[in-house]
Amino acid sequence: MRVLICPDKFAGTLSAPAAAEAVAEGWREAKPDDEMVLRPLADGGPGFVEVLAAAIEGSRRLPVRTVDPLGRPVPGEVLLAGTTAYVESAQACGLHLLTSEERDPGRTTSYGLGLLIAAAAEAGATEVIVGLGGSATNDGGAGMLAALGAGPIDVAGYALPYGGGPLTSADKLAGTPTLRPISLIAATDVDNPLTGLHGASSVFGPQKGASREDVLRLDAALEHFAGVLERDLGVTGLTTAPGGGAAGGLGAALLALGGRVVSGIALITEAIGLEAELDRADLVITGEGSFDHQSLRGKVAAGVANGARDRGLACVVVAGRVETGMREAAAAGVTETHSLVDHFGSTEQALAEPVRGLREIGARLAGQWSRTSADPAPTRNSTKA
Repeated sequence: MRVLICPDKFAGTLSAPAAAEAVAEGWREAKPDDEMVLRPLADGGPGFVEVLAAAIEGSRRLPVRTVDPLGRPVPGEVLLAGTTAYVESAQACGLHLLTSEERDPGRTTSYGLGLLIAAAAEAGATEVIVGLGGSATNDGGAGMLAALGAGPIDVAGYALPYGGGPLTSADKLAGTPTLRPISLIAATDVDNPLTGLHGASSVFGPQKGASREDVLRLDAALEHFAGVLERDLGVTGLTTAPGGGAAGGLGAALLALGGRVVSGIALITEAIGLEAELDRADLVITGEGSFDHQSLRGKVAAGVANGARDRGLACVVVAGRVETGMREAAAAGVTETHSLVDHFGSTEQALAEPVRGLREIGARLAGQWSRTSADPAPTRNSTKA
């Protein structure tokens, strides 16, 4: 039996490659004769560069010194593949870089991403693909622009402090971005606009530490800053463009620089040849840290399940926790779901022992789904409940 294992990361516990290997190890222990095909995935968030580095033959990783959302030094990297560079915003702006007490989108900055983009351009890239997701920032890309020489300044000509809060005082940009001629692409599967009820502040602000009052202030600040960007960079429609709200408004800033938005999961699946692997698979296993309503809006698990459904394949989702109803999941192509929280009976143990949990679930799935010599070969459209 050929089993395709293609999870996303389990945020805060396991990378996508580690999660895939844990499930495969459990399956192999139970059914060693089955063929395991591991194709770990990512959208635009954490793990974007790691997954692409493993998939793109001949690529090389260039270490870069950058800063985290509070301006502290952290290591980053640029993935170079010919004249195309890939950078991951989460390496500099990631929520995982902060403690819960440090989360404050009113003062966190995307400056570190600007350093990564500048390094990619200096390395000779003519196209820079920026993975967006998992950010701790809500500054509309103001920090990124500052690192590129075009940060916001107030009416007195002083640079604004870091963060989304001070953007209400933005009068203009300090200059034009000091970049070599490059094409910018934002890779994300978030289609939220920059502002409004479904915007960056309202939807993602609370998980970054924003209170209800903070959300209202941040949304107004992004609205004001978008006007500055539109006037100074000669663009329009930044507040409503799909994907503009990705990574706290970094999507809008990249659009303002002449970039475009593409699907992160589509980019990854093409790079790793997922479509061809789906054509050859007998069963698909995918997963992520939390399988919830957001998962069905263009996230990795939903994209994989859709592809399996189109081929009449069963698709099993393994997650840290499952908060999506079975009817909703089935409509997306999911045959069944399994969660670490249910497996262990507690969230604490699921977070403490994710590898063991995934191995044990993998072994259980092997017993349920694997064919044996005594089993009749199922048809391609057969599924198990």
